Amino acid sequence: MDRTRLHALLARESAEAERRNPRSRAAYAGAGHLFGRVPMTWMNKTAGAFPRYLATARGARVTDVDGHTYIDFCLGDTGAMAGHSPAAVTEAVHRRFAELGGATAMLPTEDAEWVGAELTRRFGLARWSFSLTATDANRWAIRLARAVTGRPKVLVNSYSYHGSVDESLIVVGPGGKGAPRPGNVGAPCDVTLTSRVAEFNDLVQLERELAHGDVAAVLMEPALTNIGIVLPEPGYLAGVRALTRQYRTLLINDETHTFSAGPGGCTAAWDLEPDLLTIGKAIGGGIPAGAYGLSADLAERLLARADLDLVDMGGVGGTLAGNALSVAATRATLEHVLTDEAFARMARLSERFETGVRQAVDAHALPWSVSRLGARTEYRFAAPAPRTGTESAAAADTELEDFLHLYLANRGILLTPFHNMALMCPDTTEQDVDTHTEMFGAALLELVC
Repeated sequence: MDRTRLHALLARESAEAERRNPRSRAAYAGAGHLFGRVPMTWMNKTAGAFPRYLATARGARVTDVDGHTYIDFCLGDTGAMAGHSPAAVTEAVHRRFAELGGATAMLPTEDAEWVGAELTRRFGLARWSFSLTATDANRWAIRLARAVTGRPKVLVNSYSYHGSVDESLIVVGPGGKGAPRPGNVGAPCDVTLTSRVAEFNDLVQLERELAHGDVAAVLMEPALTNIGIVLPEPGYLAGVRALTRQYRTLLINDETHTFSAGPGGCTAAWDLEPDLLTIGKAIGGGIPAGAYGLSADLAERLLARADLDLVDMGGVGGTLAGNALSVAATRATLEHVLTDEAFARMARLSERFETGVRQAVDAHALPWSVSRLGARTEYRFAAPAPRTGTESAAAADTELEDFLHLYLANRGILLTPFHNMALMCPDTTEQDVDTHTEMFGAALLELVC
């Protein structure tokens, strides 16, 4: 690729973004009381000199403060996979908060059992507990795994994503040894003291690490997502389950992003059998919500332990976890929005998106690849598609990514700012997908011709 041409195109699109968005630029410049000028520093992970500021959002559309409306394939990096402010969730939240009253009273509601039963139907785990984020669900699942196994360490895949869980911020370094993930801030200790790491799709490396006998649980995404989609090779996930059982290690599936695979995530779609499962983001329909599920056997083993404080100071709960508002929103999302039928339609749209991108890439014989996981599709600047997290990280091209993101945003299309991911929601249309295909093709034409 002609980098000089790419630099010129990137500069052009950056200037156009600044010209089009004076109110967002001014709001960002004036946000002097915010750390990093944004409510959460990750919001600075965006192409261009400043983020666009939200005005309104509904379904698969967002409108910024400068009046530009976008087809939204980012969907809050999965948090809005149900679409923005779906009617059923809006009604449930209004009823709970405004009519019945009370968001958090430290009292359970009957909605919680309905949600637990529905999560069991979808994912197969027998017992459920709630959190506000998947990060917390992962932290609490790790604590329970350590308690029941008596082992100190957790194993994750290199460049997997489990929120800001300290134990997960480890990658495969030189010589195959574990090393701190680049960019981690304020680690409480050397991550190799708490964690082991293996490459995704590498059963030999996994067994080598499990053979130490000190791993309480393997915490993994059934497919890597946040470093770009990396799909499991045939037999890999079955091999993971066999090895974890052989070495008496618990298996935790983090389905927070891989929920896109279907109504029961990869666990149901691929007939997986984890001991624990964590999930967050999308299940609340935009309201903060998370959950973790346990197999019946594991739940009974934990509840039978009189020495474990699961009620007060055990570190497996929070004051706002399972609050009435979050649980009401989760019930509405699962019952009326992210239904089995909705997932089938979202997957068809994602397949249409994948086909459009693949045809555009092939038309220019670009050495890129496209991967899909149910309602989620992503294109990578590598072919064949990366098979490990480390390979996927090495395929990153920030300048090329920024150009594509700015080009599309300047023409009314948003992708996930962390990578080239597009997610479908129940309100996404075929026309939305075809609009991306058209604009993506136009961007490539400018790049290569």
